[in-house]
Amino acid sequence: IKKVKYPEARVIVLDDSLNTLQHVANCLLTIIPGMVYKTAWDLTIKVDMAGSAEVWRGAFEQAELYHQQLMTKGLTMAPIEKI
Repeated sequence: IKKVKYPEARVIVLDDSLNTLQHVANCLLTIIPGMVYKTAWDLTIKVDMAGSAEVWRGAFEQAELYHQQLMTKGLTMAPIEKI
C-alpha cells in the first residue's frame, strides 16, 4: 500500500513598518495553536531583525487558515510556501 503524503506548507510573517512588535506577538499567540508567550516573542523579534520568520509548518489546509487569519489581523505575509 502506497502511503499518501498530504501537502504541507510553511506560514511566514514578513517585517513591515505598520505593525508593532506587541501586535505581531499577540496575533501569533491568539491564532497559532500551541503558541506560547516566549516563542511568540522570539518569532516576532526574528521577523523584526531578519525580515521574516516561519511561524507555523504543517498541513496545507491549516496553513491556509492561519495565513488568512494573520492577514486579516493586518500582518504582512509571504505567500504560503508548499514543502
